[in-house]
Amino acid sequence: MATVAFCSSLVLPLSDNTPQPRHHRLQTRRSNSSAPSPSLSRCHIPGKIRTCHSVNNVSAKARPRPRIICQATDRQQSKESSDIEFGVTVGQDRLLKVPTSNIRNFCIIAHIDHGKSTLADKLLQMTGTVQRREMKEQFLDNMDLERERGITIKLQAARMRFIYENKPYCLNLIDTPGHVDFSYEVSRSLAACEGALLVVDASQGVEAQTLANVYLALENNLEIIPVLNKIDLPGAEPSRVSQEIEEVVGLDCSNAIHCSAKEGIGISEILSAIVQRIPPPLDTAERPLRALIFDSYYDAYRGVIVYFRVIDGTIKKGDRIVFMASDKDYFADEIGVLSPSQLQADELYAGEVGYLSASIRSVADARVGDTITHYSRRAEQSLPGYKQATPMVFCGLFPVDADQFPELRDALEKLQLNDAALEFEAESSSAMGFGFRCGFLGLLHMEIVQERLEREYNLTLITTAPSVVYRVNCINGDTVECSNPSVLPEAGKRRSIEEPFVKIEMLTPKDYIGPLMELAQSRRGEFKEMKFITENRASITYILPLAEMVGDFFDQLKSRSKGYASMDYSFVGYNESDLIKLDILINGDIVDPLATIVHKEKAYTVGRALTQKLKELIPRQLFKVPIQASIGAKVIASEALSAMRKDVLAKCYGGDITRKKKLLKKQAEGKKRMKAIGKVDVPQEAFMAVLKLEKEVL
Repeated sequence: MATVAFCSSLVLPLSDNTPQPRHHRLQTRRSNSSAPSPSLSRCHIPGKIRTCHSVNNVSAKARPRPRIICQATDRQQSKESSDIEFGVTVGQDRLLKVPTSNIRNFCIIAHIDHGKSTLADKLLQMTGTVQRREMKEQFLDNMDLERERGITIKLQAARMRFIYENKPYCLNLIDTPGHVDFSYEVSRSLAACEGALLVVDASQGVEAQTLANVYLALENNLEIIPVLNKIDLPGAEPSRVSQEIEEVVGLDCSNAIHCSAKEGIGISEILSAIVQRIPPPLDTAERPLRALIFDSYYDAYRGVIVYFRVIDGTIKKGDRIVFMASDKDYFADEIGVLSPSQLQADELYAGEVGYLSASIRSVADARVGDTITHYSRRAEQSLPGYKQATPMVFCGLFPVDADQFPELRDALEKLQLNDAALEFEAESSSAMGFGFRCGFLGLLHMEIVQERLEREYNLTLITTAPSVVYRVNCINGDTVECSNPSVLPEAGKRRSIEEPFVKIEMLTPKDYIGPLMELAQSRRGEFKEMKFITENRASITYILPLAEMVGDFFDQLKSRSKGYASMDYSFVGYNESDLIKLDILINGDIVDPLATIVHKEKAYTVGRALTQKLKELIPRQLFKVPIQASIGAKVIASEALSAMRKDVLAKCYGGDITRKKKLLKKQAEGKKRMKAIGKVDVPQEAFMAVLKLEKEVL
C-alpha cells in the first residue's frame, strides 16, 4: 500500500533537454478527459525510463487523489509550451514550397547586448526550426569568441515555417552583426530583406548603433517593427523608450511589441506581426536570374559556400552561373536553404534565401554585394550597392618567436579565405624581425583577427600601434598612399599629407556632455551639432581624424561617462592636415620601428613621452647614449642615458691634481672612441613597452 501511494504521487523533474515521446503527450491529454486513467504510467528521467504501477482495485480511501506524474506535463499545459509543440510539428516541413505571397524576409537590428541573439533563439524554438534537445544559448553564434563577448561577428540565416490563420508561411531570418565595423555587410543583408525587427532594450533605450542600423534600414525602404525587449527587468521603462523611438527615429510606437526574449513573453505576437506587417517579395520568377550575395565562407572540402537571396528569376541545381562583379563563371553543384543547417533543394525562386556550392576556390570571386546571374541568360544590370571592402586601420603583426613566421603566414592565408576584407603584406623590422602589415575594417575587426590567430593557431604575437592610411601629395604630382611611417616620402619630396576623417555621433546622458565634449576637442575634433533626444539624453556630433579615434578613444568615452554613453562613426573623406613624421634617434641612429606620423601640435608631447620611456627601458652602456625625438634635422625632445664608469681616481690617494686630470682625460678619450664605434641594442621588451605607450599617447 505504501508503495502504491508513493508511486501515484511521485513528481520527478524533467531535464529541458530530454526528448519527449509522442505517447507521453497523448497520455497527458487523455488524463484530462473523463476516461479512466491507465494502469501503467511512464515517468521520464534523463537516461532512464521507469514504469510506475497504479493498482486500480485499491479503495478510494487508501488511494490519494491522482496527480500529474511528471512536471513536464505541467509545463506542456501552458500556452507557450503548446505553441512550441505545434511549432515542432510544423517546423519539420521547412523544405515545402509556399507561394511568393507567403514568404517573409526579415532581419533583426539592435545595439550590442540588447537581446538580438536571444530573440533569434526563441523564434527558432517557437517555430520548431531547432529541436529543444539541440537548443543552446546564442544558437546562431558559432564562434566561441562571439559567445564570450556576447556579440555577433559572422551573420547567419535561418528558414522557418510558421502557420498563421491555417496558412503556411516561410519566414527567412537573416541575423546581422551589430558593430559599426561591419556596416557594409549589414547594408547588404538589409537589401536582401523587406522588413526588420528593431529591438531596443526597455531599460537602456535608444543607443548610437541602434540609430545607425535604423538609418540603413530606412535607406533600403524596409518595414520596421519596433520591439521593446527585456520588459521583465525591474528597471524597464517601456513608455519612456517608446517615446524616445518616436522622437529620435520618427517611428510610430503605438503598436510596438513588448517582449522578453529570455522569458518567452510576446514571441507569438512578434511572429504574427512579421506575417501581418512585413510585405512579401515581388513575384518576378519569369525575369532573368539576379541573386544578391550577402555572405560567404570557405569550407575546406567544398570550397566557398555562398549565401544569397534570389531577387529575380529562378536558380536550379546544375545551372551555369556568373558572378557579375568578378566575371567568374561556375556550375552550381549544390543549392539549398539554410534552416539554420544546410538542407539541399533542387530549385529556388524569386524571394527565397539559400546557399550554393560551386567548387569556388577563393572568397574574392564571390564578394559580398555581388550579383549572381545565369551564364546563358544574363541580366542586363547588376543589383545596386556593390563595393569592395576597404581596410581603414592598419597595424603590424610580428611573432614573438621568429620561427613562427611561416605559421603566421599560413594562418593569415587561411583566415583570408573566410574574410575578404583582411589584407596583409610581408614586413621586416630591425627590432622585431619578420612579420606582416595587416589592414582591417576597424578596431573590433583587428582585435578579432588577432585573437583568432592566437587561439586557433597557437601563435604568440606582438601588435604595433594601429595607424590609418595617409595620402601623400608629392611635388611631382604623384599621390602615394602610406600606412607605415617608415616608408613616408622625404619632407623635400612631399607637398602635403591628407588623413581620413570620420563623423562621430555620441549619445550620452546630459550629466556627461561636458567631459565628452572635452574629450572630442582634445582629439582635434570639430564640433558640428548637439541636440537633446529627450529631456535627459543628448546627441553630440563631431568631425574628427580617424587616427585620433583608433587609440583609446572608446575606452575614454566609456570611462568619462561611467559606461552610459555610446558612439557610432562613419567615414567622411580625406582632408589635408598639418602632419609631420616624428623620428626617434638612439645614439644618433634613426630607429625606424619607433617612427610615428603625428599632428604638429602634438609632436612635442609625444616626443617627450617616448624619450622618457626609452630612458627607463634601455640598459645603461659604457658610454653616454643620447635619446632624441626629431622632426627632420630639428631635435624637439632629448634625454641622455649616462654611462657606466669606472672610478679611475680610486688609486690616487693624494699627490698632484695633474695626475688625476691625466687619468680622467684618458678615460674620456676611451669613452669617445667607444661611442664612435659602439652600437646600442634596444631590447624587445623596450619596443613592446613603447608600442603600448604609443597606443595610449597617439
